[in-house]
Amino acid sequence: MENLYKWMMRVQRMLYPSCCLLCLGPGRSGLDLCGVCAAVLPRMRYACARCALPLSEPGIELCGACQRSASAPDRALAVFHYAPPVDRLIHRFKFRGKLVYGRLLGELLAEAVAEAGLERPELLVPVPLHPARLRQRGYNQSLILARYAGRRLALPVSRCGVERQRYTPPQMGLPARQRRRNLRGAFRVAAPLGVQRIAIVDDVMTTGATVSELARTLRLAGVRQVQVWCCARAG
Repeated sequence: MENLYKWMMRVQRMLYPSCCLLCLGPGRSGLDLCGVCAAVLPRMRYACARCALPLSEPGIELCGACQRSASAPDRALAVFHYAPPVDRLIHRFKFRGKLVYGRLLGELLAEAVAEAGLERPELLVPVPLHPARLRQRGYNQSLILARYAGRRLALPVSRCGVERQRYTPPQMGLPARQRRRNLRGAFRVAAPLGVQRIAIVDDVMTTGATVSELARTLRLAGVRQVQVWCCARAG
């Protein structure tokens, strides 16, 4: 499967050369991003290993909050700070239907995971949208990210195994405690997943309330290890 994907990518690169989505110059390594623009992206250098909160210096594994209490995910990785120009890429992908931005973000996520040398999960689980929100937007941005990352890493993606069973209002601007309260019981495992190691995929982590509740739901369903992979982390 992985060899087939690599062959398809080579054919695609020959027929449709990549083009940088930021400056419109030639892309690099088959990505829609040039080397100059890639160098100025706000990559996450130091972060908490469990919640991906940005840290100011190396040598610290966990932030203060994660030292005081165990979080639901075992490991979290964020590729970028949620800052320009990454915030613009995510906004165009998430709210303006520019799905080509999702391909670039998903492939950059896969690159970062491979470089970090994380233990491979058996399954990728995108954060599900409530059906009402899915009808409104027309697509689940986390599912698209998971598909592109999964293709690069030769990992399967769960499409219907986990559902958002309760509609929650937009979380933007709410304090962390209110976010956690809103999300309690929001997810359910709709079908047996049949795996023990899962990576949750999301676009942006703000307080971590959404992925923590989803990780808690997965653990109650018998999943032993839960990672979180996201494109960007606010904070």
